This record gives sequence, C-alpha cells and structure tokens, in this order.
Amino acid sequence: MSTYCVTGGAGFIGSHLCERLLRLGHRVVCVDNFNDAYDYKIKIKNILNSKGMESTFQSFNKETDLLHLQQAVDGDGYRLVAADIRHADELDGTFAGERIDAVIHLAAMAGVRPSIADPLLYEDVNVRGTLHVLEAMRKHGVRKWLCASSSSVYGNNAQVPFSERDIVDRSISPYAATKKACEVLGHTYYHLHAIDTMMLRFFTVYGERQRPDLAIHKFVRMLDRGEELTVFGDGSSRRDYTYVGDIIDGIVGALHYVEGHENVYEIVNLGTNRTISLLELVRGVEQALGKTARIRRLPNQPGDVARTYADISKAKRLFGYDPRTDFADGLNKFVTWYRGNTNGQALDRRADL
Repeated sequence: MSTYCVTGGAGFIGSHLCERLLRLGHRVVCVDNFNDAYDYKIKIKNILNSKGMESTFQSFNKETDLLHLQQAVDGDGYRLVAADIRHADELDGTFAGERIDAVIHLAAMAGVRPSIADPLLYEDVNVRGTLHVLEAMRKHGVRKWLCASSSSVYGNNAQVPFSERDIVDRSISPYAATKKACEVLGHTYYHLHAIDTMMLRFFTVYGERQRPDLAIHKFVRMLDRGEELTVFGDGSSRRDYTYVGDIIDGIVGALHYVEGHENVYEIVNLGTNRTISLLELVRGVEQALGKTARIRRLPNQPGDVARTYADISKAKRLFGYDPRTDFADGLNKFVTWYRGNTNGQALDRRADL
C-alpha cells in the first residue's frame, strides 16, 4: 500500500482519482481548500460519493460542514485536509504528518475566460501554489509527482494533432500561461532536486461530477430546463472530449510509470485523438435528453482556441494509455448522473449531505 497526496482531491477529476486509488488499496491524503469558484457543497458530495458513503448530515455553514465532513470520512485509508496550496505552513504540516510516496497535483484555478478577468489570482494559485507544493516535496523528501497541465498550452496551434514536441510559447490566455509555467517549474525541480515528474496535458474532460461551469454540464442543465443555449462563434470549433474514466486510467498508468522509473521528466497528452464540433456537441446533448435546443449565437470569446486535438501515441507507448469510451456513451453516462444528482443542481443549504 502506498500513500498518495491528491491536491484538489475534492473536485471533479480529483474525487474520481481518490476513489480509484482507494479501490486499489492505497492510502489517500486529499487536500482541497473548498474555494468559492462554485458551491462548496458540490465538493462535499463528491467526497462522499468517492468514499461510497450515503450517510447524510445537516448543512449549516462552511466551517461547520467541513468539520463534520472530516469527522465522517477520515479513516479507512483516507484523510481529508482542508488547506490552501498558497499557504506553505498548511502544506508543511500536512507533509510532516504523513509518509507520502507521491503527489498528484490537480489543485488549480481552472477556466480560460475567468483567468482573463482575474489573472493575478490565477498566477497566485496556479504558479505560486504549485511552487509551495514542490517546496513541501523537496523539504520532506517526496521525489515522485504528477501535475495536471492542460491542452490550453497549445494555443491556436496550426499543426494537428497536437504533439508534446510542439512549441508551446504562444499562450492566448493567462490560464494557459500558468499551466506552461508549471511545466517549466516541474523541470526545474526535476533538474535541481531529482523529483521525478510527469506533466499531464488533459484534453476537455467530461463525465459524472463535472464542474457546473463547464460546457457539457451547462448545456445539459439549460436544455433540461428549456432555456436557450448560448453558442459562441459559428459552432465549428472542435474539442477532443475525454471521458473522466479514461483520464483516471491515464493518471494511474502515468503514476505507475513514474514510480517504476528513475530520472523521469515527461510531458504527455491525455485525450482521445478524436474531435467533436460545438454543434455536434449540441446535437449529442439533444439526443441524450430527447429535447430540441433553442440556440443563441454570440461572437467568439477572447482566449478560446479553435480546436484541440491530442496525439496520444506517447502516452500509449510509455504506459499503455488506451481511451475506449465513445463520446455518445460518455455523454449518456453524464446525463444519467445528472438526472440522479438533484437534477445537477448545487445542494440546497437545508438539504442533507
């Protein structure tokens, strides 16, 4: 049994990863600050789901809820730490109290458009926060880590599919720039402190527990309510949508690779090597819900890229990455989850958790 620290472990991808690691028999230290990017009670439910718990308790306020949550979930190989990666002392205390074998660093401020509105916050969390994680690892002798990067680092790359060999020095959003900065910092700590590193460039992850601000969740919610869908541009933009179960397979495979090798610094794409247009996404949501959308068209938004398209041959070669979920099947899984999850809404303050 290994002990893994998962930062951002209460979020969409993080909670699925914690669930998988627990199922594999490992110990998990979940670090999350439950920030206000969306309702913290969604993350509470993610954690309960990841531990297979149906137990409920009354919601009162954030501080009390998190205390009750820790009391409910700690144990059986799981520890919840409500901490902010920007606070070095909180990370230091966490690492000092555990013998951590590897870190999977998922915590970040996410999203292209919000990063344009508040670039200093994104720099503070994504760059400085990542430095605090790396410093805690250096100080406490943790020499294996994975870090979440993003397909956004490719910008409007003309060459497709996107390869890890491509030059990614032309970011078009602060979010993308912070993720590129994390890749560079990862290499710095690999070079100076022999921290074996795998940077994972995620391509548009979707599936159960997806954040409420992401396109598929928003489209399903709005269409289900009979609301008009907002489409930016002419609908021809394309994304490499990757089902969360396939992403978790990729993370676990990358983790095993880093643990089994020395002197590692690698960047790998985790996508599907397939693309879906925005209008195809809308049609897929219509089919999954059995409803017809009303569409409102608006101009393209600053920071949005025309397409993402992953070359996944390197991940296949290094650790056998093989995404198998068809987009329509993954979309149906999300809709099934949405319908069973209080219609995908944030939990009411008086609701049972």
